[in-house]
Amino acid sequence: MTSKQRSKLKAIAANLSPVTQIGKGGITGNLLKTLSEALEARELIKVSILETAEADAETMAQNAADLLQAEVVAVIGRKAILYRYSSRDHFAHLEF
Repeated sequence: MTSKQRSKLKAIAANLSPVTQIGKGGITGNLLKTLSEALEARELIKVSILETAEADAETMAQNAADLLQAEVVAVIGRKAILYRYSSRDHFAHLEF
């Protein structure tokens, strides 16, 4: 992903509300299912990473992205922006 694409996705994500939170429970199967469904429906999501999480925000975001086969667009403070191309047919994919 180029820096220009990353910048465009960050601008789109600016108005999004976090889908869920990652806390002291870490990245569970249930959380991954929720994130995967949200990515499939929207392609771009924002996630809050609580201070009680077992690692820093960057690490938690990268771990979640790796498990979801997604990309970390940005981590700003304790919020992570994730992107994954939706495999759905007849879907208005994000243009960036």
